[in-house]
Amino acid sequence: MTDVPSAAAEVSTDANTKRRQIRPKAERRRQLIDATIRCIARHGLSSVTMQMVTREAGLSVGTANLHFESKDNLLRETLRFVAEEYHHGQIKIMEGSDIPDLGKRLDALLDFQLGRGVTQRQKMSVWFAYYGEAGARPVYQKIVSTVDRLAAQKLEVLFASIVLEGGYSGVNARELATGYSALIDGLHLGLLVTPRELSKRRARSVARDFLRRAFPQHIS
Repeated sequence: MTDVPSAAAEVSTDANTKRRQIRPKAERRRQLIDATIRCIARHGLSSVTMQMVTREAGLSVGTANLHFESKDNLLRETLRFVAEEYHHGQIKIMEGSDIPDLGKRLDALLDFQLGRGVTQRQKMSVWFAYYGEAGARPVYQKIVSTVDRLAAQKLEVLFASIVLEGGYSGVNARELATGYSALIDGLHLGLLVTPRELSKRRARSVARDFLRRAFPQHIS
């Protein structure tokens, strides 16, 4: 007698099928984005082609078009991925629900901003490719400006909380946050362009010295 699948078994099979259908789509998108990051780092933003990316990813142009429709969309989504990964990571630390100690929160923020995940040369190349090419800057502004402003606001709030807690006099949290952000951007650029002159260890030391001078009670 032939076994008849139960309703529960059919539901389970349907769920597994849906997972198999959804998972490859996300994997393919990430595969293409990762390949685009490598291509931008190797060849520059304006030289990247869809054929170059798909060859790097080991996929067909048809697959890339299926997921992104065009090279411009792929490049925009690559920037969005890098920007959101960075900003969401630092915003989570600055909000600090799991790190109530403000000094430790500063340490965690510095570790993240100059850590291995953020300072990968390929990812930094994407950032500065959009900075460096005039035609790409409007795209950067459209994609990143909102989360940039949010990150700046969170940093100012964090610095203001530290100023209040430490009783630091004559310290403007907004100006200090602006200066610190500019320093981190400059260190990222130095790590990308002149890695022999600026090591990651030295970059961390420079940033820590800035914070130590600003908040001596919170950074040792």
